[in-house]
Amino acid sequence: MNRIALMLALAAPLTASAAQTAPAPAKPATKPTMATAPKSATLPGAVKKPAVAGASAIKLPPGVPAAKGLIKTAFALKYQDVTIGTGALAEAGKLYKVHYTGWLAADGKKFDSSFDHKTPVMDKDGKPEMDADGKPKMGEGQPIQFPQGRGRVIPGWDQGFEGMKIGGKRRIFIPYQLAYGAMGRPPIIPAKSDLIFDVELVDITDLPTAPQQGMPGMPGGRPMPGGTAPKPSAPAAPANTAPATAAPPTDEPAAAPEPK
Repeated sequence: MNRIALMLALAAPLTASAAQTAPAPAKPATKPTMATAPKSATLPGAVKKPAVAGASAIKLPPGVPAAKGLIKTAFALKYQDVTIGTGALAEAGKLYKVHYTGWLAADGKKFDSSFDHKTPVMDKDGKPEMDADGKPKMGEGQPIQFPQGRGRVIPGWDQGFEGMKIGGKRRIFIPYQLAYGAMGRPPIIPAKSDLIFDVELVDITDLPTAPQQGMPGMPGGRPMPGGTAPKPSAPAAPANTAPATAAPPTDEPAAAPEPK
């Protein structure tokens, strides 16, 4: 017994010493985790979502009572400047001369273009020139003219040239409300058709003092740009030199000559 107790007494210091000198077992490595930002924080570069427009989004002038409810946009005219003009700025109430091409926004179908409205080439005597196959030679397409702001064209045209300069080219995206409305103009323009126009502002002049003949009517009194507008007039034809047609005979007998 004494021998066993002695051996245990000698082993105890050695075990304690080994426990002090032995390295502690390594803790398993933990994977780094991405810090989660609090909900109220905004991450760098994050885009804030715009607040929903409410009644307070528009500052009302004095005298207009506030109203509850969301403010919505029914439609908007959009445009893209392709070429910036170098001429005079488009003024309101002037006579615009414009080249254009129009497409249906739904399927891209071209429905009209000023470049397709060509007139015969006339010689110095005012007669059409003929080509090799005996057909009249056709000149280049002619631009359309319209008085801006007079309701002679669709509203998108009356409004779509603002800020342009002569020589400029623009693409106008016109919602149906500023085109031919809910009715459209079948079969060319279906109902509720948004339109796309490429336009070029060729020239601006003053309106003539004499009233112009109205353009063909359309729904709301507005014609299609170029599509139904009168084509540019060709040079006047030579005057008719044929003798006048004699008056048709009547059933009444001719008056007898008075006696001399």
